[in-house]
Amino acid sequence: MTNEPALRQQLIELLEWHHAHVDLQSVLNKISFDALGKKTPGSPYTIWELLEHIRIAQADIVSFSQSADYQSPPFPEGYWPEDRAPESDEEWQRAREGLMNDLEAMKRLVSDPERDLLAPIQHGDGQTLLREAVLLADHNAYHLGQIVLMLKMLKLW
Repeated sequence: MTNEPALRQQLIELLEWHHAHVDLQSVLNKISFDALGKKTPGSPYTIWELLEHIRIAQADIVSFSQSADYQSPPFPEGYWPEDRAPESDEEWQRAREGLMNDLEAMKRLVSDPERDLLAPIQHGDGQTLLREAVLLADHNAYHLGQIVLMLKMLKLW
């Protein structure tokens, strides 16, 4: 593919969200520990639940893309946290680090010219690295939009 470097760069930019969506780091920087357990009227989730869902799903997508030995959590319950808020600031900081580390891991996978973006992942059922990167970006953007709306409704944005 003659345009492969350009495609890889476009995927990195999609994962970073600097064009059409707010980026993950900007959202994380707007959220205080005290806001994590809050939810808006009518919302079934707290901000923490949505962030943890993003983290769990993102880690799943990255791990699936990297290793045939990885086992996904049970669906759908394994993709949502049990608690409505973190128990400590340390748990919140670990979650933040996990979110950013997994995002960086996907960017490294997409950047690696040794990885064929269009080849089916051997242990999958037709998924490609291209599909997984787009899935990750799409899923994160959807839920980040929900979080931003909640923060605005709570007058925290």
